[in-house]
Amino acid sequence: QVQLQESGPGLVKPSQTVSLTCTVSGGSITTTSYYWSWLRQSPGKGLEWMGAIAYDGSIYYGPSLKSRTSISRDTSSNQFTLQLRSVTPEDTAVYYCARSDHLPYQNYWREYDYWGQGTQVTVSS
Repeated sequence: QVQLQESGPGLVKPSQTVSLTCTVSGGSITTTSYYWSWLRQSPGKGLEWMGAIAYDGSIYYGPSLKSRTSISRDTSSNQFTLQLRSVTPEDTAVYYCARSDHLPYQNYWREYDYWGQGTQVTVSS
């Protein structure tokens, strides 16, 4: 079974960059035709799709965070990463990585068949 695990610092200072890694086991991030997404959930805003990297390396970003977000991957380690720049306290959330078999088009939990457990990121003022 596919498993995903987020890792990274839980506390980040304002204006800095959040860097998170998703480690995938039980399946390759290059397998056709899966998409590997970053999402976050915060009180009052719900689930927000941040972007994804596809099996072929194509990268897609959600419109609201596109200017501050970078997604990349390392196929040798079967990992993909998220960088969110210039963070503010409003970026405080639980961050998830997840897999889908299509490019997500809704903020909908059931678009994804596998999830990481999530990691809390707090941006201190």
